[in-house]
Amino acid sequence: MSDHKALVLDAVRAYHRAAGSAEPFTPGVTEIWPSGAVLEEEDRLALVEAALEMRIAAGPSSRRFESSFAKKLKRRKAHLVNSGSSANLLAVSALTSHLLEDRRLRPGDEVITVAAGFPTTVNPILQNGLVPVFVDIELGTYNTTVERVAEAIGPRTRAIIIAHTLGNPYAVAELAELATQHDLFLIEDNCDAVGATYDGSPTGTFGDLSTVSFYPAHHLAMGEGGCVLTSNLVLARVVESLRDWGRDCWCEPGVSDTCLKRFKYQLGTLPAGYDHKYIYSHVGYNLKATDLQAALGLTQLDKLDRFVEARRRNWRRLREGLDGLPHLILPEATPRSDPSWFGFVLTVDPEAPFGAAELVAFLEERKIGTRRLFAGNLTRHPAYANQPHRVVGELTNSDIVTLGSFWVGVYPGLTDEMLDYVISSVKEFIAARA
Repeated sequence: MSDHKALVLDAVRAYHRAAGSAEPFTPGVTEIWPSGAVLEEEDRLALVEAALEMRIAAGPSSRRFESSFAKKLKRRKAHLVNSGSSANLLAVSALTSHLLEDRRLRPGDEVITVAAGFPTTVNPILQNGLVPVFVDIELGTYNTTVERVAEAIGPRTRAIIIAHTLGNPYAVAELAELATQHDLFLIEDNCDAVGATYDGSPTGTFGDLSTVSFYPAHHLAMGEGGCVLTSNLVLARVVESLRDWGRDCWCEPGVSDTCLKRFKYQLGTLPAGYDHKYIYSHVGYNLKATDLQAALGLTQLDKLDRFVEARRRNWRRLREGLDGLPHLILPEATPRSDPSWFGFVLTVDPEAPFGAAELVAFLEERKIGTRRLFAGNLTRHPAYANQPHRVVGELTNSDIVTLGSFWVGVYPGLTDEMLDYVISSVKEFIAARA
């Protein structure tokens, strides 16, 4: 069997090398994607090898990835899930667990977040019967401030969940300190910022929980996938239970008696000795990922540092190339941070003689892909029109972002030639209208 497997993998290597040659870049013809996965020979081999082993559910690769990723991000526990959105759902839901006793969140409690965010950072708040409290952001960094969050704290505020926007950390150390002062939970949505640091420490290590996405647009790709990380062992236990159908048992797949008392429990009103593998202590889900995804994640994880450096290098090239142009607000790193950039955001000044839609159309016509800054102001979307929420302060900058902001790519698959074409295209557009 091993000989057959070796032959298959040799054929996969040959296939990858034959199929992997990219066409030369042709300005205005070749698509410049805003994001995308960089998949190399070892990634294809990992997927095929996992398929040959028929590892179609969570298994050894999933456990190995969780251990390696937790170590890389300096957390005690990592739980692999099927998406970053599911990771956010689990992180918020975990705060409602009875295992947290008096600290648990209850329906009607408030969670502070930003209006200019991604829907699935906010949706779990509503899905758990909680109330989102929206605050504004700053232009340039596109993050909120500690002062805005502090102003939003009310008598029912119990938690904060905010994303590091486009890989740019917010003042997370100060926000964590504020959370501690007010006995609030802090969840870092780290989906766009893996590899970023604040005060020299990785983002995702300041909060009670952090979340990551492995969608192809993100720093590491599994196709679909996400992760919840924490160093709080009670929260880790809750996340695992919620992810795995809500069961009380913590046996790994294929293992039946980790605690050595599988038939000795009495929980709820169940009969004594009821099989612990089928006792449920939370109203949970099945949000696990598969070993196929984890196998790809392991090969991608080996390249994380290289990918992050490429993103930083590409961002710097765009920043230097576009510096000084009129009518544009260029992005800035948060002080004391070293971002792991997800994209390069441009905001058209509200006083400019053109609108963002015109610039976007010009770039898209040249095959330069763009994306809006998430949802802009979420409170303006029909999905949230009749949902319970509270707004603190004016959402002026969130509205400016809705009308005037978009981003272009910095992911490692872009070449200097592509980035220079983006720069020259923006300059040409501005020059024609200045």
